[in-house]
Amino acid sequence: MGKLYVFDHPLIQHKLSIMRKKETGSKEFRELLNEIGMLMAYEVTRDLPLRDVEIETPICKCTTKMLAGRKLGVVPILRAGLGMVDGILSLVPAAKVGHIGLYRDPETKQPVEYYCKLPTDASERLLIVVDPMLATGGSSIAAIQFLKDRGCKNIRLMCLIGAPEGITAVQAAHPDVDIYIAAVDECLNEHAYIIPGLGDAGDRLFGTK
Repeated sequence: MGKLYVFDHPLIQHKLSIMRKKETGSKEFRELLNEIGMLMAYEVTRDLPLRDVEIETPICKCTTKMLAGRKLGVVPILRAGLGMVDGILSLVPAAKVGHIGLYRDPETKQPVEYYCKLPTDASERLLIVVDPMLATGGSSIAAIQFLKDRGCKNIRLMCLIGAPEGITAVQAAHPDVDIYIAAVDECLNEHAYIIPGLGDAGDRLFGTK
């Protein structure tokens, strides 16, 4: 079973609380989502391997640590996942970015794919799938499966808020994928929205209805 990491860092919790407020506008919402994305990426990449390198400081030569060349990829689920990408890239600017476009059918609540574009070497990378809201889990399950169907094996899921139902569903469908999340909320309502949640992340991010 994949591990569930819930981030309780005070800065993340503080910024998330502001994002939840209904009066928070799109500009501030975008900035906060970007900042939380960066803070979460710091932890998601904690176990990246290092190698010894010899460098010369202004004082002397020494042996120190640098990343061991493990390639990273960020795969936002469109459209709300876009809001977390820049924060990750600010820490790992060499990471490549793929995109998966899904929408939820209003009747069946099931994800429908409309776009998938990945780096040519995606199967060789550690891929971080990002989507702010993990509600039913349908979109995340489908997106991860799209990656696996294309030969990708090293996948992590990074979300802002999750419902217990969605977390359980992803873990059941993809027990090899670790989930990183800032908050686990109470439940889903009859419209499959997270309670208390923060509303529709895409609409709040881009100022749409």
